[in-house]
Amino acid sequence: MSSVAQRQHVHVSGPTVDGYDRVLTPEALEFVGELHRSFNVRRQQLLLAREERARRIDAGERPAFLESTHGIREDRTWRVAPAPADLQDRRVEITGPAERKMIINALNSGAKVFMADFEDALSPTWENVVSGQANLQDAVRRTIELVTAEKSYRLKDTVATLMVRPRGWHLSEKHVQVDGEAISASLFDFGLFVFHNAAELLARGSGPYFYLPKLESHLEARLWNDVFNAAQDALGIPRGSIRCTVLVETILGAFEMEEILHELREHGCALNAGRWDYIFSMIKKFHEHRKFLLPDRGQVTMAVRFMRAYSQLLVRTCHGRGAHAIGGMAAFIPNRRDAEVTERALAKVIEDKEREAGDGFDGTWVAHPDLVPTAQAEFDKVLGARPNQLERLRQDVEVTALELLDVRIPGAGISWAGVRQNVSVALQYLSAWLNGTGAVAIYNLMEDAATAEISRAQLWQWLHLGATLDDGRVLDEALYRAAKADALAEIRALPGVDATRLQQATSLLDGLVLGREFFPFLTLLGYELLD
Repeated sequence: MSSVAQRQHVHVSGPTVDGYDRVLTPEALEFVGELHRSFNVRRQQLLLAREERARRIDAGERPAFLESTHGIREDRTWRVAPAPADLQDRRVEITGPAERKMIINALNSGAKVFMADFEDALSPTWENVVSGQANLQDAVRRTIELVTAEKSYRLKDTVATLMVRPRGWHLSEKHVQVDGEAISASLFDFGLFVFHNAAELLARGSGPYFYLPKLESHLEARLWNDVFNAAQDALGIPRGSIRCTVLVETILGAFEMEEILHELREHGCALNAGRWDYIFSMIKKFHEHRKFLLPDRGQVTMAVRFMRAYSQLLVRTCHGRGAHAIGGMAAFIPNRRDAEVTERALAKVIEDKEREAGDGFDGTWVAHPDLVPTAQAEFDKVLGARPNQLERLRQDVEVTALELLDVRIPGAGISWAGVRQNVSVALQYLSAWLNGTGAVAIYNLMEDAATAEISRAQLWQWLHLGATLDDGRVLDEALYRAAKADALAEIRALPGVDATRLQQATSLLDGLVLGREFFPFLTLLGYELLD
């Protein structure tokens, strides 16, 4: 890899935190530094291409299936590499931040897969990022435990298969500089995990498995594939040892599902319908266009036209190429102190998972261990003893570009309650995120960065396009400030509110909603406020 002189140009500015010495070893820093040197220029070029594409969409261009890759889509002979044994049955996957208690509970939950998250469900404080890597080292070696005054947490004999989601291509890790520039957060998260754990996982009969977030093109998938090959070669492990699932959570990525699988066909084994980021992407990409105004978030369900088209196309695409199709997250969560809330949550989850299993998905996501049995029961009804339903090719599905972009929802609208809820959710989530918590239960829903993005993006679009509420009022700055005042009064009455973080969240939300330009990711602005 690098020479000693080069190694000295990987500089860590973050303080010593739990796990620092065994995560940020000189050899590990050399490894991630070389990944950054090798691939960051391409990453930056792809991010510039995103910006240029966004400008064309602002000017009226509409996404379409690519003419240049028509041959890839028409060639029915290619397939992705078969999934490894421990990723053949993925009927229920649980997700959550790479925090010690969460990791233990999730691995013990009875789910088939646990996705440890460094992205939307983790507030990327330096302490969270470094300790998260240390936690995963212990989890891979099955030594992870947590002892509190109330309870001891240890792994069971049988646990879920571990997958890891690094941060997206658009993010940097400010606490580590390579030759004077902040390292790519994607390469940092991926590189540290694969460096410390790949050989151990392979020796245990598993492998280094990843979820890839927020891809907008097959060229971004090609970059990941090249990163995988470089990492495998440097570590001396066979190519194809790394396996990944791509979250299809951008509208542009939905038009390139075939091409993304093709680029990753040696390493990719599944696509996931990342529904919440997908809704956010639809708002973000078309934020300048009144035709794409969406109603209250609660009315944008998986049954509406554009969401159904996207999810069914995903199943057909995956199964036609031998890849698994994984369903999205149901945000409803049970409340162990409120039976009525739990009953409603379970009913929503049953409805959601029954639809996914019936549509041909091979598995689905939950955010809470209590939902694993409910989700599994719906997939058991369809799968039985089979590990998946790859044989369901869904050749009955035909989806056009117009259907993917048809956001009409008959009878839906924008309500004052919807405005106020978006403000409250955004403020509560941002306050928690700035305080180091990335997955937060709000109004009996599990909120993460993706759902918070929907809330603030809708507010910007509704306000800047002068959306009319169902009571006849036009949303303007005065109405937004009134909704904010109501929400703040409610939030300040909640127990344990951090007044400083709430004030920071309020200023951040004002900038995101009232600013003349639509900002692409709230996490980019918020990250500057994190330790």
